Amino acid sequence: MHSAIPDTILDALKYAHPSWHAGLTAGLEAMLRSDPNYLAALGKDEYLPNQGRLFAAFSQPLDAVRYVLVGEGPYPRPASATGFCFMDGAVDALWSPTGLSKPVNRATSLRNFMKMLLVADGHLLPDQTTGDAMIKVASKMQAPDSSMTKIQTLADLQENLTRHGFLLLNATLVYRPHVPPTQEARAWQPFLEVVLKAMANHAKPIPQLPTLILWGKIAERLRALPSTTCFPQAISEHPYNLSFINNTDMQALFGAMNLLQKSPLLFT
Repeated sequence: MHSAIPDTILDALKYAHPSWHAGLTAGLEAMLRSDPNYLAALGKDEYLPNQGRLFAAFSQPLDAVRYVLVGEGPYPRPASATGFCFMDGAVDALWSPTGLSKPVNRATSLRNFMKMLLVADGHLLPDQTTGDAMIKVASKMQAPDSSMTKIQTLADLQENLTRHGFLLLNATLVYRPHVPPTQEARAWQPFLEVVLKAMANHAKPIPQLPTLILWGKIAERLRALPSTTCFPQAISEHPYNLSFINNTDMQALFGAMNLLQKSPLLFT
């Protein structure tokens, strides 16, 4: 059945860790059975993420996954869509003299995620997440501190998430401006059903199952998939919403991870 999967899509498997290859291929085959035309059309179309990064989220080895963070879809800009949910490729520095950097503030979901982390870590008060409060936080985050080095770039944040075992996935792996996101997401559900089932089978016994973190209504639809019933789950509104900053469930989940602290370099 592989021959019916476009070569450009099969070639993108090279960015996934080898431990995922069998599951991802089985997921693509499930998409073929569900809609024989979808992948063929996708293979002839332009979509984001480009540069073969369709399966970049699966670069995290299967054995290392402890959390599956699911967003809705890729950023609709070539520079931003990296194949990892919420990791905006147009963002480098996180901080500026006035608070978060301009690229972070433009990436609304990332901005609110950062502010949620700042509240969870006690750097911001829940009702003071703008203006002078952010200026003070940015100054503290950029100041030298021998006891704790703060993350300075989005790459630092992604490294911390990877270190904690995050698979940074989207409910739909592609963005095309002429296809409604909900339609795109439906097409990828057979793929995700197979991939999550493979993950569940790999993670037995049950205490080792990763936690599904579903952000937004499109991601939450994955709860209807039979494979998701055995996973621990954490559900919230999409970080695009300001209310996400003060979501106490998300603060509790992420607060213990020290994601704003740069992980120490290991020397061998």
